[in-house]
Amino acid sequence: MSAYSRPIWPAYPLSAFVAGLGHWYLGEWKRGVAWFVLYALALAFLSARTLSGALEIGEPFFVTALQFDSVSFTDVAVPLAVLIVCLLDVYLIGLTKRTAARTPPNGSHSDGF
Repeated sequence: MSAYSRPIWPAYPLSAFVAGLGHWYLGEWKRGVAWFVLYALALAFLSARTLSGALEIGEPFFVTALQFDSVSFTDVAVPLAVLIVCLLDVYLIGLTKRTAARTPPNGSHSDGF
């Protein structure tokens, strides 16, 4: 199944589930890898302050990391913004592919003129 014959709508929930997966579905795998790396870096570096207490020797990692009392809006704002812009990018790529699929290949109009 080519990228033009399959439906575009599954790219949106895929991209919301894992950043870049919708791009991969649409055939934009390099762009998808870039979005995934950007999102992973945003989670790793911008949320490191939240997980810093979880890495202390006396505390079990999973129990401390799942205590959401210490999570603030600034800890999740940048990864959330990256995910929203990634979804917008998938939407724009979907519009472009949908328009390209509807346009005749020779560029002429189908109205007979």
